[in-house]
Amino acid sequence: MPRFRLALALCVLCGVVSAAEPRARDLGVPFDGTPGPLNAITDVAGVAVGQVTLIEDLANGHKVRTGVTAILPRGHASYELPAFGAWFALNGNGEMTGTAWLEESGQLEGPVMLTNTHSVGVVRDAVIAERVRAGGADASGYWWSLPVVAETWDGELNDINGFHVHPEDAARALHEAKGGPVAEGNVGGGTGMICHEFKCGIGTASRRVRVGARDYTIGVLVQANYGLRDSLRIAGVPVGQYLRDDRIYSAPNPAAGDTGSIIIVVATDAPLLPQQLKRIAKRAGMGLARMGSYAGNGSGDIFVAFSTANAEALRDQPLQQASFIGNDHLDGLFEATAQAAEEAIVNAMVAARDMQGDGGHYARAIPHAALVKLLKRFNRYRPPH
Repeated sequence: MPRFRLALALCVLCGVVSAAEPRARDLGVPFDGTPGPLNAITDVAGVAVGQVTLIEDLANGHKVRTGVTAILPRGHASYELPAFGAWFALNGNGEMTGTAWLEESGQLEGPVMLTNTHSVGVVRDAVIAERVRAGGADASGYWWSLPVVAETWDGELNDINGFHVHPEDAARALHEAKGGPVAEGNVGGGTGMICHEFKCGIGTASRRVRVGARDYTIGVLVQANYGLRDSLRIAGVPVGQYLRDDRIYSAPNPAAGDTGSIIIVVATDAPLLPQQLKRIAKRAGMGLARMGSYAGNGSGDIFVAFSTANAEALRDQPLQQASFIGNDHLDGLFEATAQAAEEAIVNAMVAARDMQGDGGHYARAIPHAALVKLLKRFNRYRPPH
């Protein structure tokens, strides 16, 4: 049986979710700011997302709970035309390839790929192979490429040393990338991820921002796998201190540390230059802080931001001209980035479902009813529209 069909067959047992799952706002979690129509990174026109979810129980007793998520800044034209971009490491105990050239050039060339820690290499190579297949820069068919591939560690639930992500999985995520609603929770690169000791994974959100006479969109997608239970805050409520019954540590553990990671991808259609996008990327960390993260020594908290504007300025011409928003007018975009990052993480937690994983490990999703009860107790509940 093909791997993706087997994954579908096991979806009930292993907690695969779809874009139709409830989101944080559906539970009454209050957020500031105005989201786009999908409240997703794909509200930024042209951005496409593809995800391959790998769930399989192997004959040797190991369990596959992993996958790949692809974010294409300009859809399937991303191979041909770069985007202004930048990256930032809040804490660097993690990996994001291609960042040296991104820092040097200020250009994001191709997709951003998310997967597990031990699959970065195979996904990176697969992206180069797909770019070569798409057509070369010259008659030889050769493409010079330094793909951006980022990771978080899913070894608690996934047989990570089994190397179950293959080149064809990355290729399928790229080929199937599209706009529209984005599945969240136990999907794609987030399939086996855990955050604040709850099942977590992929989450997304967006904000609309007016700058002068123009409206712009900030979209965020996260692969969340960080944090301890006690520090968790949702909408300002210290929920982690109340929802302890099913935690990994049955009582506060002073020896425990934040050894997880989170990758945050920020997209915008606002015309911004690379140094401004680095400032945007930094603000993603403020959304993470609102969740109670302190970016521990063992955590890889790495962010990348790109703009889909200025397409003509990124074509290969000897003299280019680009427009950009003045620095004194960026505050709304900074605020929107923090807001969307926070909501994307909560969406990842809300969409996730309980998962049985490798070695008998089990991760429970955050209980919706208990979360709603706490929101009401702290007067932070907002009835869904």
